[in-house]
Amino acid sequence: MKQQGTIFTNVQLSDGSKTNIAVTGELISYVGDEIDSSLNVVDCSGLIALSGFVDLHTHLREPGFEQSETILTGSRAAAKGGFTCVHPMANTNPVADNSAVVEQVYALGQTAGYVQVQPIGAVTVNLEGKNLADLGKMNASAAKVTLFSDDGKCVSDSLVMRRALEYIKAFDGVIAQHAQDPLLTVNAQMNGSALSLKLGLTGWPAVAEEAIIARDVLLTEEVGSRLHVCHVSTKGSVEIIRWAKSRGINVTAEVTPHHLILTEDLVSSYNPIYKVNPPLRTQEDVVALRQAVADGTIDIVATDHAPHTADNKDCEWGEAAFGMIGLETAAAIMKTTLIDTGLIDWVKFEELLSTKPASISRLTNQGQKLEQGSFANIVFFDPKTEYVVDSISESKSSNNPYVGMKLSGSVVHTLYRGMFTVRDSEVQEIGNSDGH
Repeated sequence: MKQQGTIFTNVQLSDGSKTNIAVTGELISYVGDEIDSSLNVVDCSGLIALSGFVDLHTHLREPGFEQSETILTGSRAAAKGGFTCVHPMANTNPVADNSAVVEQVYALGQTAGYVQVQPIGAVTVNLEGKNLADLGKMNASAAKVTLFSDDGKCVSDSLVMRRALEYIKAFDGVIAQHAQDPLLTVNAQMNGSALSLKLGLTGWPAVAEEAIIARDVLLTEEVGSRLHVCHVSTKGSVEIIRWAKSRGINVTAEVTPHHLILTEDLVSSYNPIYKVNPPLRTQEDVVALRQAVADGTIDIVATDHAPHTADNKDCEWGEAAFGMIGLETAAAIMKTTLIDTGLIDWVKFEELLSTKPASISRLTNQGQKLEQGSFANIVFFDPKTEYVVDSISESKSSNNPYVGMKLSGSVVHTLYRGMFTVRDSEVQEIGNSDGH
């Protein structure tokens, strides 16, 4: 009789070595050459086993905007993309600016059961940028919030930002800043450039992002706290972050998949699918961002998965909402833009999507090395598959800018705490799980 467990044979790890991985219950029971024939055997020849992906920047929309996404549908999309943990942003309704809302989001994630849903708390009450939210209570809650962000809005008041950095220092928290000077981006619609003038769309200058980052790294240095910069999009931002790190300032940064592959030229179509915050930038910016990922200036890739209803995207450009979905395509875009171009190897890939984001969030149960005793949060990735993206998605929304694009690499299996959430590229029916 087969035991309750699975052994994945002929697996390649990120360092290139070949092995077998046995999983029993929630844990990896061993990694090695032996094969326990009493376990269910899954041949993984040609696949790379990586620690489950962790997204520090997800919009799950619940509570309040369930017509765009729910924690269940977003969790299923995340699992399909190889994620075992996502961090939903606080810009819900009600805003996640108190312990009751973050605990609700956390509990809904447990009920869904596909990934660990680790809420991000708001920095300020109702995202208004004035009074600090109760950061300490959110950290002390069952959700154990360590990241705080007003994402969608910038904490533009210098004094409020400084106070937030001082407050979270007591429990080793981090402020994740949406770097956008609101006074420099009034009615902004796309990247500020010659193209925006040509298209007649209000430009979004790079300095609106760069000025906030420059201010915040200096505040972080003075306070001695931790800063994380969301969705870096310009060459100038990269240079500021590189300078800050050279000074020993405790700053980390993320880039989205769409800013690694898409450019402002796509806006010429006036297709709102390409309307995003921060906006798509120039090819020069894309090159700088890719290089910054490769040299470690940018620490992680985060999706900024931003689902919207068709009514909010299938309309005139000026009326359309900002945002794109991206959980299911993130790994393939990284493979296409970073691995296939020779900029990074699989060890770096695993760091960008798993170990480093888990470290920033201070998670001890995610981003673990695939070894005996670790939680079995594993993604099995086929690096050789090439496919054209279609519109089929586990997300409730369809604002996918990659439909029709050819990408390289795909998720075959995802395990969350030893449970298949995706098997042979199909999302499993979990129902009301036991709260994995």
